[in-house]
Amino acid sequence: MTPIRGVISDFGGVLTSSLVGAFTAYNAASGIPLEALGLAMARLAQEDGVNPLFELEKGRMTEAEFLRKVGEAVSEALGREVTLHGFTETYFAHLHPNEQLIAHLRAVRERGYRMAILTNNVREWERLWRAKLPVDEIFELVVDSAFVGMRKPEPEIYELTLERLGLGAPECVFIDDIDVNCDTARVLGMTAIHFRSTEQAIAELDAALARG
Repeated sequence: MTPIRGVISDFGGVLTSSLVGAFTAYNAASGIPLEALGLAMARLAQEDGVNPLFELEKGRMTEAEFLRKVGEAVSEALGREVTLHGFTETYFAHLHPNEQLIAHLRAVRERGYRMAILTNNVREWERLWRAKLPVDEIFELVVDSAFVGMRKPEPEIYELTLERLGLGAPECVFIDDIDVNCDTARVLGMTAIHFRSTEQAIAELDAALARG
């Protein structure tokens, strides 16, 4: 069996509290139903032939343009004018570091494992999300979809991460809270952990490292 030498982690929903909680907080503050946001993005994806969230996360659309387009679509769906003003601020105010997992990954780093973050994110949010974590103290590499023009679960962004780490897929553990993202990692040959709880992820990570 190939020894594990690296750990690649998602950001939101793994190194932080649930993204659902942050979206729910915005829903409560704004009065805009989450269902309306989802339907608006689905309609835009059908009309434009591409999901606006994917374009945002690939750095092909600015945050301002995304919020404007989705706001207009939500306004049409609800029959009243709405804006997504304050979305980013509310979202990040309700996104909290997963201190238990962060501490565990710090200990893994101290044992000599190579550490990376692979995140689907927004270019304008880099300063905000990095401020949530001791990123540079633990992770030697960050691959952010908005800066490389690819996003999970596209295989190319995983391959880029492996290339920059200088490791093969069988040498890496990948942790993500979205199962389809884990599926791609498995196909490429990584050990994938579908994050469902901090305790479960830590137990599976420790088991994978022990096997290596």
